[in-house]
Amino acid sequence: MIAVMSGSFLQRGEPAIMDKFHRTKAALSSGVDIVLELPYIYAVQNSDLFAQGAVQTLHEIGVSSLCFGSESGDISRFTSSYNVLQQEQPAYQTVLQKNLNLGLSFPEASRHAYQQIGLATSEMDLTKPNNILGFSYVKAILDHNLSIKPLTITRIKSAYHDQAITGSIASATSIRKDLLSKGHISETAVDALPDVTIQQLHTYKKQAGIWHSWEDYFQLIHYRVMTMTKEELAAIHGVDEGLENRIKKTARSATSFYEWINKIKTKRYTWTRLQRIFAHILTSTAKADLQPFINAKTVPYVRLLGMTKTGQSYLNDRKKDMDVPLISTLAGTKNPLLSIEEKASHAYYSIIPGEKKQTLHHQELKPPIII
Repeated sequence: MIAVMSGSFLQRGEPAIMDKFHRTKAALSSGVDIVLELPYIYAVQNSDLFAQGAVQTLHEIGVSSLCFGSESGDISRFTSSYNVLQQEQPAYQTVLQKNLNLGLSFPEASRHAYQQIGLATSEMDLTKPNNILGFSYVKAILDHNLSIKPLTITRIKSAYHDQAITGSIASATSIRKDLLSKGHISETAVDALPDVTIQQLHTYKKQAGIWHSWEDYFQLIHYRVMTMTKEELAAIHGVDEGLENRIKKTARSATSFYEWINKIKTKRYTWTRLQRIFAHILTSTAKADLQPFINAKTVPYVRLLGMTKTGQSYLNDRKKDMDVPLISTLAGTKNPLLSIEEKASHAYYSIIPGEKKQTLHHQELKPPIII
């Protein structure tokens, strides 16, 4: 079993609550054999680019099938929806562009476009978060004619955006909110988390002193924005249509990250999209840095974070057939994408004091975790 995992920053544009190495240990202790890192430039992106990076990474490592959770739970609906989109692409693009021109966000504009071509029904609702991401996985597989069989399991009991833990199956949003608001693992959260995850959360907080949230980075990112010129800000990936002016203007009166995002947010710019932009500001990720990779036909490398003995045996057989390098440490490795990864890692650990920061960041230079 192979897992692809975001690194320091996540698809919704937030810093991971604990670092990728502790999450890797939790995954390996839960039945995963190989943990791979999804490169930053794919991880902190919209669903199509996120899926592109994940699927290409899995293809390089030789997987036969890919499984994702969804509100639908029926893979045939995803493949039939793909065929509908292929046939109705002109109508979809027309409605999408019309709504973008009206100032709607991309998710909202695409929702209207999907409704127009019949892909927002109860049978296959492409306005639901996990359906959207799952559909992007299926598109990535079928667009590139990859020999990967897509599978899906039904998301039950808790919806993606649910804010409160109501049982043993809970949304990541609700668990994260509970942990960060209380500062400890409550009895409610214990019921919704595997024991190994609880153990790694405790271990990480003891080592780092914190669980990461955007508020921890507010002073640093505020300083970054206040000392950047508008031209430098406009060069950051995701900062389009004069948004640099709005970011600069609101920075003067913002006293917290939450307040700042609320001041910038419009119907065109969703909370998630703005968080991604702030991640790119924090990591100094410019449009020019990402352009060579966004439309690439494959990922430039596969980064190994950890493995079991079973995973190690598989990789020993597989790596000779791979078309891209298998990288297990940042030490001595030259690649433009890895330099972006290193910046993201430095930014992530920057809020941790002294020796703790050095110790945690040094994990980037060590061999992969073996359990």
